[in-house]
This record gives sequence, structure tokens and C-alpha cells, in this order.
Amino acid sequence: MADIYHIWANKKGELSDHEWVGGMRRFLDKLVADGKMNSYRITRCKLGFRSIADIPEWNIQMEFDNMAQLEKCFAKVAIKEGELEKDHVSFNQFVDDNIHHALYSDWPYEFK
Repeated sequence: MADIYHIWANKKGELSDHEWVGGMRRFLDKLVADGKMNSYRITRCKLGFRSIADIPEWNIQMEFDNMAQLEKCFAKVAIKEGELEKDHVSFNQFVDDNIHHALYSDWPYEFK
């Protein structure tokens, strides 16, 4: 069972796709290495194929054991200082305003 936090976003600015995703990976890899998150995926809408016209092009899926782990991760990021924040800013400043978030969980839910 896992909780999966989704972020849908578009990239803005002059940064290349590879640079943008590279910055995102540096940031997310540190969260995984620190045990704040289990894993992640970065996906991109293929060939513009989507039925929701305004859904952003990029999807980031961050996997957590439970809400407690997710909260600890958010608390670490919320501090906004140090190397982790530098990595966060390296890609986050190039995120367009059309950003969406959702928390999904494996179903059926198990509450512990």
C-alpha cells in the first residue's frame, strides 16, 4: 500500500527540458536518499495525446509509505534553506502557473 502524490505542471522559460528534469531529479533524489520519500517518476504527455485539454504536459509521481512520511517530506521542504532548497529552486522557478496537485492511494484503503 502506498500514497502517491501527483503534480501536473508545464515548464516555462528558456531552460531546456533536460536541464529542467535534471534539476527536478537532483531535488527528488535527495528526498529519496534521506528517506523522506520512497520513489518517484517523471513522465511527459506523449505526442500531446490527452483527453483533458488543459492538463499540463508533465506529471511527477512521488511515492510514500503513508501520510506521516509525506508530512515529514513536506516539513523538510518547507524550511526553504540549504542545498535542498537550491535544488528545489533550480527547477521550480521554471514551473508555469498552471500547476495541479492530487494525492492518490492504493485502494482499498488501509488505515493504520
